[in-house]
Amino acid sequence: MKKTAILVLSDPHESQLSLLDELSDKATITVGNSVDTFEEAAAGADVIFNWSGSLSLIRDVFLKSPNVRWVHSRSAGLERTLFPELIASDVIMTNGSGVFSPSLGEFALAAILYFAKDLRRMIRNQMAAKWEPFDVLPISGQIAGIIGYGDIGRAVASRVRAMGMHVFAVKRHVPAQNSADPFADHIYPTERRKEMLSRCDYVVVAAPLNAETVGLIGAAEFAAMKPTSVIINVGRGPVIDERAVIDALSHHKIKGAALDVFDEEPLPAGHPFYKLENVLLSPHCADHTPDWLDNAMRFFVAQFGRFRRGEPLLNVVDKKLGY
Repeated sequence: MKKTAILVLSDPHESQLSLLDELSDKATITVGNSVDTFEEAAAGADVIFNWSGSLSLIRDVFLKSPNVRWVHSRSAGLERTLFPELIASDVIMTNGSGVFSPSLGEFALAAILYFAKDLRRMIRNQMAAKWEPFDVLPISGQIAGIIGYGDIGRAVASRVRAMGMHVFAVKRHVPAQNSADPFADHIYPTERRKEMLSRCDYVVVAAPLNAETVGLIGAAEFAAMKPTSVIINVGRGPVIDERAVIDALSHHKIKGAALDVFDEEPLPAGHPFYKLENVLLSPHCADHTPDWLDNAMRFFVAQFGRFRRGEPLLNVVDKKLGY
């Protein structure tokens, strides 16, 4: 069997690229972060692996690669990989969904406990050498709502359910009524999200970013939420309307927010989020465990094995839906 030609869009100095060495007897691999790097290899390429390339780079490389059969994105989000020509093509696309879900589920649980136990107040009092007992809240029996009940959403659900919380979820396609979910007490369609939000104590946003989800949580959704509720975003920044969440937090329409993703990253200096006492900020690193990049590369290597053997690939994306 002839070798498979892979184009890897990446800085050639990324340490994880060494994990591709095990494919050397099965593949020819070209690595680069400019179109010029792929001028010769593109015509015969079978696979494009977007490790860290920009949207413009992968589009330019794809258009020079008429024989590509499979495109893989390191990340679960596809805003840096999906473009009209790829969507319209017959090329299979997969993503890194599931690789980062466990740590994002843990972050969501940590954020819930952060607000329930008022850890900011504990730290502030400790630094001020102030002994001031206060009541903390239980999370058992509380309701966690999940917007976007995919792999990350289920990772959140399994963890909060283990803590005795009830789980509601919003999903684009609601399963049949007789199809029981192991974690969610109830699953709502997207158009009923405000109904769900009104019942929740904590809301975890884990939806992908696409035309349907931009601004999905806005002023109307915050108005429906309890003033004691907390919102947590581990999906993509623009799924929550930034001006609406700043208004809700500034005027205490909700209790707080824990945010790992933002409209603009890095978050600009002087941004209101930095000064709001009821916000917990993570600089888009909630899934950055010491081995997160190694795991992402190992997932691709395993996927390549399936591709090479003609087996079904995991995480095949519906390109028109964007996830």
